Amino acid sequence: MISSKDLRHRLEYAGFRVAEAVARAVPLEVASKASGLAWRLIAPRLYRQERVLRNLALAFPDMPETERRTLAAATWENLGRTFAESFHLRRIASQGRVTLDPDSPWDAIASGPCVLCGLHLGNWELMGCAAKRVGAPLTGVYQRMSNPLVDAETHRMRAFLYEGGLLPKTPVTARALLRAARSGGYPAFLADLRDDRGAAVPFFGHPARSNVFPALLARTTGLPLYAAAAFRLPKVRFRVRVVRVPIPETDDQQADAVAATAALQAQFEAYIREAPEQWMWAHRKWD
Repeated sequence: MISSKDLRHRLEYAGFRVAEAVARAVPLEVASKASGLAWRLIAPRLYRQERVLRNLALAFPDMPETERRTLAAATWENLGRTFAESFHLRRIASQGRVTLDPDSPWDAIASGPCVLCGLHLGNWELMGCAAKRVGAPLTGVYQRMSNPLVDAETHRMRAFLYEGGLLPKTPVTARALLRAARSGGYPAFLADLRDDRGAAVPFFGHPARSNVFPALLARTTGLPLYAAAAFRLPKVRFRVRVVRVPIPETDDQQADAVAATAALQAQFEAYIREAPEQWMWAHRKWD
């Protein structure tokens, strides 16, 4: 007998596969635009809209409310586009829609291992596409979804971008990433989300608990730390930019990691200020 939980998972998975079929049945640009417009129309009526507006008010206190609402709508549109594009990642990668920012240190990244951190801006999965272009086999980390059927399908769609493996976030993942770093790999993180056990560092002028592990991993192994962003351009095209983040080297390794985390979050803030409509404002970043 099927439990109610299993039935719910199967129904959710069926809905996911229908969305996948619809997205893949139309041209990429049509799918991206249609999904973006649908999210722009529907999402502001849902409960997460209030969090988006609170976060925008915290980050941009001098911005008029009408502008914040316009920015919120554009944020939802970007998320809708990203959702549809997730079904077309191989097509995006193969059609040359991802370009490398010419001022970024791609040669340095290609020449040796590093720790690469991205944020939920533009289409963040395409950081992996840029890394593949320069021969950097990323080992990524992801948060498992509650529905195992949907989780397995989304993992399958994204895994080709992470030639070093795409690992679920578990208590043993840290050790696997440390091994990858020490054996010439490229540990990669989406490091802009709140970490309740992290260090409180400045973000848009307010303390925000942030994940220290990427900076600590870089400090411990001596690897360079980079902040990456995949900016959205018109017509489902993207440009990936990377900036090296300084890591202090004092007698206090933990303090060095916290300082590097603050520098990483500062670079994320700079990216977001450049294109605030492309960042995911809907998650809980501040207390």
